Amino acid sequence: MAEEVLECISLRVPAEVMETFEAALSSVCRAVSFYHDEDVDEWDLQGVKERGAYEDDLAAALMVAEMVSGFSPRVTRGLVPVGGWLARTQQAFPEQLIGARFAVRGTHIEGPERPGRITITLDAGLAFGTGEHNSTRGCLVTLEDLVKHHHPQRILDLGTGSGILAIAAAKLMHRSVLATDIDARAARVAGENAKLNGVANMIHAIQADGWADPRITKAAPFELVFANILARPLCAMAHQLAAHLAPGGVAILAGLLNTQVNWVLSCHRRAGLRLEKRLVDGAWSILTLRK
Repeated sequence: MAEEVLECISLRVPAEVMETFEAALSSVCRAVSFYHDEDVDEWDLQGVKERGAYEDDLAAALMVAEMVSGFSPRVTRGLVPVGGWLARTQQAFPEQLIGARFAVRGTHIEGPERPGRITITLDAGLAFGTGEHNSTRGCLVTLEDLVKHHHPQRILDLGTGSGILAIAAAKLMHRSVLATDIDARAARVAGENAKLNGVANMIHAIQADGWADPRITKAAPFELVFANILARPLCAMAHQLAAHLAPGGVAILAGLLNTQVNWVLSCHRRAGLRLEKRLVDGAWSILTLRK
């Protein structure tokens, strides 16, 4: 039987439109990676998807991205065997020690867990966020610091992806977490990763369209909300986030570039939230806001 072949979509964009095209690829691709060329301040984006699948959705997503950004990138395509892609993904996903408390590893890594650390195991082949991205690392470091003085009961991971933040919160605080994602595949992967890490009984992973879903609003108010998504939807949902945070509740916002911080902050300050901490990791910022 011939090995399954995946299609790789590649494009290069200026920094100011990176998040728009990342969102476009993420809407149809199994995984998206990106590399910052600091010399020219441009980003190389690559997404992989099933060969011939979601073609209309991809064309529509790229068209919208071009209309929104005013930029039309050159899109190239190539084929890569699943085995080769998985091998390359696994090679690029060694065990990561994050902060003082966490170790994130793929299922391909064997051996004993690191003593004194909470190990989170993810399937790198289903990569919807494996901890290597600056925003995810920053959220884990921020969570580690936050629990020193904040002990939330109701926790929401909005845009959960692989479920890494929900799993980290469940393991670190022994709390239940509502993990949601607009992408049905991501919600399914988050649930599978929760089982893999022995916290399936603490994580409820569902497909949901943000605050529009009554299952999320019914579970409010939340004492802690993770929102590791993108700057534009963060701003669009600022008032809804504030409305569903408990008094004194904390939101950890990520997925935004340093150049987008003032914009995101102004939207959330108008909604009644105040900045408690900002963590910078490379070109990315992680904001801790309190109600």
